[in-house]
Amino acid sequence: MNMGLEGKVALVLASSSGLGKAIATELAREGANVVISSTNEEKLKVAKGDIKESTGKEPIHFVCDVTKSGDIEKLVSFVVQKYGTIHILVNNAGGPPPGRFEDFQDDVWQRAFELTLLSFVRTTRLVLPYMKKMCWGRILNSTSSSVREAIDNLILSNTFRLGVVGMTKTLAREVAPYNILVNVIGPGRFKTDRIEQLDKAAAERQNLSLEEVRSAMLRQIPMGRYGDPREYGRLAAFLCSEANSYITGQTIIADGGMLKAVP
Repeated sequence: MNMGLEGKVALVLASSSGLGKAIATELAREGANVVISSTNEEKLKVAKGDIKESTGKEPIHFVCDVTKSGDIEKLVSFVVQKYGTIHILVNNAGGPPPGRFEDFQDDVWQRAFELTLLSFVRTTRLVLPYMKKMCWGRILNSTSSSVREAIDNLILSNTFRLGVVGMTKTLAREVAPYNILVNVIGPGRFKTDRIEQLDKAAAERQNLSLEEVRSAMLRQIPMGRYGDPREYGRLAAFLCSEANSYITGQTIIADGGMLKAVP
């Protein structure tokens, strides 16, 4: 399938590792001009080399803390100065800390809000004018399967990621006349550092070994395994492409069939 991504300009947030890196890799593989970003320049340089080795196309990197509005403004300005516009925006951010409701005071809630929801608002606000001018754009918001079924001990993530879904659905209706498609993808359990962190936290909380926690998780996944980040990247690449011309305002979960909730 020709996804029509050759030459498209794609900005992928939180893309020095994990699922963000996987998305950036698949967009590059399809010929997009990819800009990757995170707070860690050394990890970005490693990711840049990995993506080039895997796809033959080298992304550009830019250091940005998505909880800081000034950083986001500099990032978007950098991409536009380099390429003239932005066709594709992939909003992504590391997850807030695990914990229960009574574990967190206002300052932690505020940081989680800025990381997990407000960063998506700020980047989208800055990129939309360029997409409207072209009458073409794709905005993809990467969240979590928790937007369909709350995950225990993740009160912060469960709260703010649902806000992303509400924003996505509303915005998709507002910008559809400009041929701008806006969707959410939510991962279940993929082989990433974030899932490693959550599995270790669960093991400590339940006084179990890491192997016991993972075995219990695998029994809940009908496909019997954690996802490969590349599988997530391919889904994202399709939703960001010209091959996707009619799917908008949707929340798509990639979890190997784990969730039991009916959409």
